[in-house]
Amino acid sequence: MLLRFVNRNSRYGLSQLNSRLTTSSGRTYANSVEYKPIRKVLVANRGEIAVRVFRACNELGIKSVAIYSKEDRAHLHRLKADESYMVGVGQPPVQAYLDIDQIVKICLDNGVDAVHPGYGFLSERSDFAQAIVNAGMRFIGPSPKVVQQMGDKVAARVAAIEAGVPIVPGTDGPVTTTKEAMDFCQKHGLPVIFKAAFGGGGRGMRVVRKMEEVEENFQRASSEAKAAFGDGSMFIEKFIERPRHIEVQLLGDKAGNVVHLYERDCSVQRRHQKVVEMAPAPHLNDVTRQRMFECAVKLARHVGYENAGTVEFLADESGNFYFIEVNARLQVEHTVTEEITGVDLVQSQIRVAEGMTLPELGLKQENIAPNGFAIQCRVTTEDPAKGFQPDTGRIEVFRSGEGMGIRLDGASAFAGAIISPYYDSLLCKVIAHSRDLQSSCAKMNRCLREFRVRGVKTNIPFLLNVLENQKFLNGSVDTYFIDENPQLFNFVPSQNRAQKLLNYIGQVLVNGPTTPLSTNLKPAEITPFIPAVSQDYQETTSSREERNIKFTKRAAYFTDSHEETPHDVRPPQGLRQVYKEKGPEAFAKAVRNSKQLLLMDTTFRDAHQSLLATRVRTHDLLKVSPYVSHKMSNLYSLENWGGATFDVAMRFLHECPWERLEEMRKLIPNIPFQMLLRGANAVGYTNYPDNVIFKFCELSVQCGMDIFRVFDSLNYLPNLIIGMEAAGKAGGIVEAAISYSGDVSDPKKTKYDLKYYLNLADELVKAGTHVLAIKDMAGLLRPTAAKILITALRDKYPDLPIHIHTHDTSGNGVASMLVCAEAGADVVDVAVDSMSGLTSQPSMGAIVAALRGTALDTGIDLSTVSDYSAFWEQTRTLYAPFECTTTMKSGNADVYSNEIPGGQYTNLQFQAYSLGLGDHFEDIKKAYAEANQLLGDIIKVTPSSKVVGDLAQFMVQNQLKPQDVLDKAEELSLPKSVVEYLQGWIGQPYGGFPEPFRSKVLRNMPRIEGRPGASMEPLDFGKLKDELRASVPADFPVTDKDIMSAALYPKVTKDFLSFVSEYGPVTHLDTRMFLTGPKVGEEFEVSIERGKTLGIKTLAVAEDLTENGEREVFFELNGTLRSVFIKDNEARKEMHIHPKAVKSDPKQVGAPMPGEIIDIRVKKGDRITKGQPLVILSAMKMETVVQSPVDGVVGSVDIKMGMKLEAEDLILCLE
Repeated sequence: MLLRFVNRNSRYGLSQLNSRLTTSSGRTYANSVEYKPIRKVLVANRGEIAVRVFRACNELGIKSVAIYSKEDRAHLHRLKADESYMVGVGQPPVQAYLDIDQIVKICLDNGVDAVHPGYGFLSERSDFAQAIVNAGMRFIGPSPKVVQQMGDKVAARVAAIEAGVPIVPGTDGPVTTTKEAMDFCQKHGLPVIFKAAFGGGGRGMRVVRKMEEVEENFQRASSEAKAAFGDGSMFIEKFIERPRHIEVQLLGDKAGNVVHLYERDCSVQRRHQKVVEMAPAPHLNDVTRQRMFECAVKLARHVGYENAGTVEFLADESGNFYFIEVNARLQVEHTVTEEITGVDLVQSQIRVAEGMTLPELGLKQENIAPNGFAIQCRVTTEDPAKGFQPDTGRIEVFRSGEGMGIRLDGASAFAGAIISPYYDSLLCKVIAHSRDLQSSCAKMNRCLREFRVRGVKTNIPFLLNVLENQKFLNGSVDTYFIDENPQLFNFVPSQNRAQKLLNYIGQVLVNGPTTPLSTNLKPAEITPFIPAVSQDYQETTSSREERNIKFTKRAAYFTDSHEETPHDVRPPQGLRQVYKEKGPEAFAKAVRNSKQLLLMDTTFRDAHQSLLATRVRTHDLLKVSPYVSHKMSNLYSLENWGGATFDVAMRFLHECPWERLEEMRKLIPNIPFQMLLRGANAVGYTNYPDNVIFKFCELSVQCGMDIFRVFDSLNYLPNLIIGMEAAGKAGGIVEAAISYSGDVSDPKKTKYDLKYYLNLADELVKAGTHVLAIKDMAGLLRPTAAKILITALRDKYPDLPIHIHTHDTSGNGVASMLVCAEAGADVVDVAVDSMSGLTSQPSMGAIVAALRGTALDTGIDLSTVSDYSAFWEQTRTLYAPFECTTTMKSGNADVYSNEIPGGQYTNLQFQAYSLGLGDHFEDIKKAYAEANQLLGDIIKVTPSSKVVGDLAQFMVQNQLKPQDVLDKAEELSLPKSVVEYLQGWIGQPYGGFPEPFRSKVLRNMPRIEGRPGASMEPLDFGKLKDELRASVPADFPVTDKDIMSAALYPKVTKDFLSFVSEYGPVTHLDTRMFLTGPKVGEEFEVSIERGKTLGIKTLAVAEDLTENGEREVFFELNGTLRSVFIKDNEARKEMHIHPKAVKSDPKQVGAPMPGEIIDIRVKKGDRITKGQPLVILSAMKMETVVQSPVDGVVGSVDIKMGMKLEAEDLILCLE
């Protein structure tokens, strides 16, 4: 529709109307309407609506003036105006925009001749409109009298009755006391609705269905209304169930002309605030629609309405409708009316205020017709996963959707904008216009998916769910739509990968490595060469080598799926196919029937545990996995999981051990995987209920584990057998392991003689082991002893596969393994050459070369080993901060005296240096042997080896000799691990506990007889799941694997999940970037998914701190500037920062959202019950009651009235 707008200098400068108009209320319009151009408009508002008016002024050639509070001094709306002035200096943020006197003064001081109130704030205050008129300016809106009449909901009801418009029963006047509210409710019954008498927008609105809730809800609603509109008076009316909220847009002029611009459906509401609006209203009966128009226009003419306004109705399913109120102002959702009618409402408002008539503007009813369908979504900074709690902070990234049929109205949506807790949470209005509802929804859906907002939460996930709801798409909605569709709150979490990774890198740059470094060495600046496999396989799996994961719900949180490997490039079949197709027994038979010596490669686990403190990341393991799968398919197995790698993955590498297992399995489908299972200890350091052990093994098999090497740190059969049973029930291959100590070839060492090992083997065979393992943790199995032991076992069990594990601490490893092979062992453990020796396993290349051409030839090509070793030689330099050769230059045969296990040997040395005992390591080794004897000469494997090591370091630190420990046992504060061992927490040692040492240490402490786990209650996994979910953000997925991890390591798992939710998939980072971060100015790439690569350049780290103790770190991401604020942990130590509540502690109550404390209901010493109100928090003009999560007594109140809090700030502590 072409609209005629009048030129400011046209003949309409003084427009004369020849007719006299009289309204039904008796108001008479003058027979002449003076046209007086407006030169400068002040908008008494902020944000999006202020910008909307400024744009209209600009198009009309009118100067614009903004006002802004101190809190809004960096807000965009003040920059969009021609002039801007601060208002409300020294006043609270909201009150600043309610200061009528100061606003009028600004107008008069700066030549303003008209004021537009926008919506909210003073827009429906008649005293404000009157003050503008009294000052000689024009109020762009209805007359003050009409504003007063329509703003007073009681007066508006009277006017509606006089005009013959149907109404809902309600109070005759404003209600100011709870007694009046109670009287009305008792007279008319429930439900009722409380509304602010002098404002709208959902502020101060409450529905009450229970009589006992009337008083509290009235007080809260009245308080909200007073804060938002300056008057807490309430209007009460009967609440109509299941209505549609329909409103009619009106426009009137000073000559008495009134037109409607059709209707809008605003039924999709939350907390009585509109969320999605649409025009026209779908499925509205034409008869009802026309009656609404007639009633709306009749009411407007009755009161003499001029300018823009809205008449709101509730419509029921029978076609009845009832007057609610008149909004004597522009509405937030006016945009959808503009889209379907082509009428610029804001410009029309200004023109009418100048004195132009609707006919002069071309706005005759017969000329106004709807075209197509429009919907508006209000994008807010609210978190729908937390009950739409307002979120505040800095917008780190903002990218909006665009395209045909899309309109964006906003003012605070830009990167770097600060979202404060003081004002409305509206970020941006998105309007889609198309031919019908469905196509408009499609455009809106596409647009919202293009949005990227980081730094604050938004309601976009919720809006997307609304737009995909079939009922909504059909237009069949009422005001109960949100309440009755809980699936709208099932969100696909935002990935936000890039920004999270920038936060991680910034954290490393400001505060140093998140993984404690053991030495002063830095990771090498090198990219290891990956040995080639078939080119087709490399191309197909490139995305996997980019750490592209989607095998758990959390993986989907960070990336998309990848393609499976085509059949024609799959690696050769291996022993795993035998196991998967024919079962564990067939697998054992195949191993025993093999003529060649089979090798287990420990490079993926025990080797780096021994040499690099277990710090090798999945990122690097996956790089070489395809090569191993293709070139070493005849391995017995890969030892790649379990033991210390499980908790270290979460604790220090910030990766999920289950995801590591699954990802390796995808790349190595043909070679059996072997893990270390500590019997009743699973992969932990303590005992667990039996159902935990069984569930762990079941899940391990599901994720790709095949062989369970089950052992107990004391060779305690009950503990060992429970692990065997769990592995067997899960369908795994049971490889029962006897931990080796002593020397069967030395007749002087009688405790662990040949008979001891043969008896143990008998028990394990009876228990159903598929494979028998000898676990020589310290490398004590000398060649002569190896021949004696393996020959005896082979003679006794000719059909049972025998597997030997050792460490090369003494340098005898290769010789011992060759003797074992000749004596009848089927499998020996090796590590690739560059990861072998010292406290690791014997060299793979050495054994392959030694047996080449013999009957025991391993079948592995030496050149394959060399290429494999070359990769690890380079990769090892990336882990220089954990390099054992920093302190250990060679192996040492004194291991035969001290019997320190290989992995522990390295760790003890690191610990000695970190404790300042580096020069006393020889003393620690001697003390280790002495501590072992004090404890009864026990089997030493994790966790029993830790007991011995802790006691040894204790002795050296305190300069104690063995006799000193015995003599002072009753008074010494021995390490916790030693005390728990003596209590029986890890089982019963062979030969019993040492006496009188045990009795002296324990005194009256409880003792455990038998298997510790046997008396433990089964773990409640459901309860653990609830606890775990409560400890992470609501939109962060918690998987069954996480729950299993938490069953073993509760705190470690919670810390890990918290880390991942904050910093994202750090596993994508190259190892040097992960450990120490980039250099300033350095450019690097991060592949987060197939076809998606982040180009990052570190630009600078700010020297100055913010008031919160943060440093800004600047990056260039894919060519665009990004920055993150990182708390400087050292600098903050000298600053007073309000403490945060610990999420996992229910007795610490934190702020659920940012806001201001406006009421404190308790004090120290008060006894409170669960659900009892503690404080009232106000944010964005919404009040929230913070309730007690548990029963208790208030121990401390950590806040004061008026204090402004951030989310999760500590409010109080309970005793």
